[in-house]
Amino acid sequence: MSTEAHSLYSQLPAIDRLLRDPAIEPLLASHGQTLIGELLRQMQAQAREAIKRQGCLPEWCGDWPQALQARLAQQQQPRLKTVFNLSGTVLHTNLGRAQLAQPAIAAIGRVMGAAVTLEYDLDGAGRGHRDRAVADMLCQLTGAEDACIVNNNAAAVLLMLAAVAPGKQVVVSRGELVEIGGAFRIPDVMRQAGCQLVEVGTTNRTHLKDYQQAITEQTGLLMKVHTSNYSVQGFTAAVDEAQLAQLGRQHGLVTATDLGSGSLIDMTQYGLPAEPMPQRLLADGVDLVTFSGDKLLGGPQAGIIVGKKALIAQLQQHPLKRALRVGKMTLAALEATLRLYQQPELLAQQLPTLRMLTRPQQEMQTAAERLLAQLSPHYAGRFALGAEPCWSQIGSGSLPVDRLPSYALTFAPLDGRGATLERLAQAWRALPQPVIGRINDGKLWLDLRCLTQEAALAEALLS
Repeated sequence: MSTEAHSLYSQLPAIDRLLRDPAIEPLLASHGQTLIGELLRQMQAQAREAIKRQGCLPEWCGDWPQALQARLAQQQQPRLKTVFNLSGTVLHTNLGRAQLAQPAIAAIGRVMGAAVTLEYDLDGAGRGHRDRAVADMLCQLTGAEDACIVNNNAAAVLLMLAAVAPGKQVVVSRGELVEIGGAFRIPDVMRQAGCQLVEVGTTNRTHLKDYQQAITEQTGLLMKVHTSNYSVQGFTAAVDEAQLAQLGRQHGLVTATDLGSGSLIDMTQYGLPAEPMPQRLLADGVDLVTFSGDKLLGGPQAGIIVGKKALIAQLQQHPLKRALRVGKMTLAALEATLRLYQQPELLAQQLPTLRMLTRPQQEMQTAAERLLAQLSPHYAGRFALGAEPCWSQIGSGSLPVDRLPSYALTFAPLDGRGATLERLAQAWRALPQPVIGRINDGKLWLDLRCLTQEAALAEALLS
């Protein structure tokens, strides 16, 4: 070791000395010696590495208490950050999908810090069923005989298959063998549930006779899967649920539909594209219907299964149900969200997902023009800003073809370089509340459909 390196190492203060530093004592009082001591050891190791590799001390070594405070602040930052979702996708899987309504947020707060009647029957002072309260509401809204709640729709499909058709054949149209996010594939979940997939029809055309010819003594379930994340158009044919349900009754077989996105309302009344509703499929005679709680329904992440009482009882008694069940916070949020559906006249104002989907383009244009006036001077000389019409998408596999007319704030680099846009997008992602847009056609687009805090966005982009 050189004399110079030895001198640098000797300048590193000992951990016990730092722990006695008056400037560090307040941090010890608020965060404890274990955490502070570990951070100081990390800093000391980093300083030693700098001496070894660069032959000098890091700049922060001039003020260890200040460096420690900065490191502590960074370490205490939550990994789940709130962001401005200006991507143009309302139900963005990577950004958490549906935003909860205020009543749902309040409901979570109420149950988090208190004992609740999760599985306690107040009438009999015994053990009740944790799904019961929410199941009763789902029955009222959909006309189902009973309902079951699990932690997401993939779990709902898995539980349904495992409980209803273990070791049996499940008949599905080839055109409905979907893959959704996370490489979740219907054929794969069939195998995990212990079922044998039987494909019928072709990619674009499946007829009732295809299901009929596939039925054997080994058949346990006739299933349809709503292709919510893609669309086959042109020369097509599909079997509707009423036909399939009738075929199932004729052969004593259970019929089921995986809806995925699961809207509980007629979307067309709000000027949105049509989406199948569980209550309509149940009315058509389908025995079980699965759908998500955090997509078009606008609630927390959950998988919902509605249908015949005897079949739901099978699901509730299956060993997988305990592994897939939800906790009190999810149930509280889902119950509060479903209560909003009991007041349909107010739903578009109270449910954030529906409010964003139905936001008028003129409202977004006005917001874009206000932001344009505020931000243009700040970015002058580097970017040409504009307020331009664009198209949003619903997202999370819901209504993949349809688009919603929207408005965006756009940033075009005056040097014409894509790297300039990438640097701007990266700088916005590094903000305390990151701003997430999209790059397209040589511009960075901030779609304002999901913007709820205009003043906060302006402040962030002016920082």
